[in-house]
Amino acid sequence: MNTDIKEIEERLKDVVEKNEDSVKGFEKAADYAKELGTKSYFEKKAEERKRFIKQLRNATPALEIGNSKVEGSTKGAVHRSWMDVKALFSGDNDEAMLKEAVRGDKAAIDEYSEVMAETMMPHRVKEILREQKDTIQNDLETSEILENFR
Repeated sequence: MNTDIKEIEERLKDVVEKNEDSVKGFEKAADYAKELGTKSYFEKKAEERKRFIKQLRNATPALEIGNSKVEGSTKGAVHRSWMDVKALFSGDNDEAMLKEAVRGDKAAIDEYSEVMAETMMPHRVKEILREQKDTIQNDLETSEILENFR
């Protein structure tokens, strides 16, 4: 396989994995959320990230960027365990989970920016990544508003 294609494949795997971690994290945050609005917000974000994964897989069927199962990474599993501990000791779970969402969205934006900087990335894939990054950026602003509103 061409090394450029292999590099694109690896970079897209990273994005898919980050989104898988986000799905699992948002589902966990929704489970912990006390307020119905916050719970609904996290559920919406989990579904949105599932859609992101599907878009990337559909746009690159010839690449090996993971199966249809949402698995996540070891690093993400460790982070979700940290969320468990934080939720256990936090007096205001919703606020703690919103802070984690903000932190995670900022990391996702950085990841998307790095991948989009790849010069060999196909134009259509860059467009999908740009749209997804913009959505995350808007979500980040909403999360920060919700966090500050509390």
